Amino acid sequence: MITVSIMAATVMQTLDSTIANVALPHMQGSLSASQDQIAWVLTAYIVAAAIATPLTGWLVDRFGQKRVFMTSVLGFTVASALCGLSNTLFQIVVARLLQGVFGAALVPMSQMVLMDINPREKQGSAMAVWGMGVMVGPILGPTLGGWLTDSYDWRWVFFINVPIGALAAFGIWHYIRPSPATRRMQFDAFGFTSLSIAIGALQMLLDRGEQNDWFSSTETWIEAIAMVIAVTYFIAHTALTPANKSFVDYRLLKNGNYVTGLMFIFIVGLVMYATRALTPTMLEDLLGYPVATTGLVTAPAGFGTMLSMLIAGRIVGKVGLRLILLTGFLFTVVALWQMTRYSLDLSQGDIIWPGVIQGFGLGLVFVPLSAATFATLSPAMRAPGTALFSLMRNIGSSIGISMVQTILVRNTITTHAKLVERITYANPAWNNPAVASAYDLTQPTRAAALDAMINQQAAMIAYINDFRLMLYLTIAVMPLLLFIRPPRAGAAPVDAHAVMD
Repeated sequence: MITVSIMAATVMQTLDSTIANVALPHMQGSLSASQDQIAWVLTAYIVAAAIATPLTGWLVDRFGQKRVFMTSVLGFTVASALCGLSNTLFQIVVARLLQGVFGAALVPMSQMVLMDINPREKQGSAMAVWGMGVMVGPILGPTLGGWLTDSYDWRWVFFINVPIGALAAFGIWHYIRPSPATRRMQFDAFGFTSLSIAIGALQMLLDRGEQNDWFSSTETWIEAIAMVIAVTYFIAHTALTPANKSFVDYRLLKNGNYVTGLMFIFIVGLVMYATRALTPTMLEDLLGYPVATTGLVTAPAGFGTMLSMLIAGRIVGKVGLRLILLTGFLFTVVALWQMTRYSLDLSQGDIIWPGVIQGFGLGLVFVPLSAATFATLSPAMRAPGTALFSLMRNIGSSIGISMVQTILVRNTITTHAKLVERITYANPAWNNPAVASAYDLTQPTRAAALDAMINQQAAMIAYINDFRLMLYLTIAVMPLLLFIRPPRAGAAPVDAHAVMD
């Protein structure tokens, strides 16, 4: 029952990272906002969640696990209701900020609680359950959001959280035993402020960079400079502050497995989430799929992830971690290779099967990676460890999505220009009477039809180039598997606090 309760809260939070995206056009009309203004509905949530995530460790240390979890679930549920009741842009942006603040702790805390209530031999299965919630939520979000928006109203995208949040809060209150606050950590105000500015500036830069034409905009330069200055101050301050007084406990970074896990989860977020962000726009913009059909075609990837996570949860501890991870990456490579062979003439099966294969590979990567990352961390280090783990995954996904979207736009423009260079009367294709008639450049409507076809082809080539980049990045990261050291059988986790004392 603890597992059911905390996973309900986790799925609720991860769904909200993508469920509102498809409802933005409806919100824009209802709230009388411009396209630039309505984007703050997404930006506010992303930035608030990113800033609040590192606070999880200190909050648990200060107030105890159950109290923080209950407050987070109730706060997120109330904020969701406020989002649905909003009648102005200002109201919904403030409500989304609250959603991000209260929801930030849900994912790392669910991971921490599952590790606490399961012995080491069951932690692989526990991470499989947790991974399903974390990964399937963002995949199903657009499908569910599109259905709720089309069938009811955009407000139900947020109201759906209320009954789920109420059930999760009841389960947490009824089944989780209160844990005493240890109060080992002191609140490092300077460290928190500098890290918050750095994360907030980075997220703003990534979320609004493409819209602002990146460094052609003064806003982007301000965000980049603020991030660099804040990161510099944070690193210097952390290095000169005792570990028990620092906002981020740098003793975590002395654990080799944990550091390698952070590197891998960053890459997983960058590659996997970026690819998932490309497919829906490709289907809707190029192939003309309606939102509901796009959801049905991309949803099987989530089932592939769920299946592989269940398998991985059962074989972790029985099969070498590096072998499972390698298998997962190989599945991902195969799926991305298939995506590089996409064209404008695709059946639904051509979309579904690479998604299922990639989803299957993702589950085989995520579960053993989570288990290996925390295998040698003591229970006392789990709260800050899970918060940093979730933060790295979120930053990786934000960078990946921004990167592929930017490359997509620029490659589309570049490819369009190269294709247009070949549209001359010297091209042998014009010798075909059917082509010459259909795309007669002296007729405005036929010239426009030709330009539309070139735009479509250029965009498809740009999508393929993005998938190819993700393929190369996945292959490039695979040698890092050699740095993962599976824990020795029967070895106890190292208690970093005891060692330092």
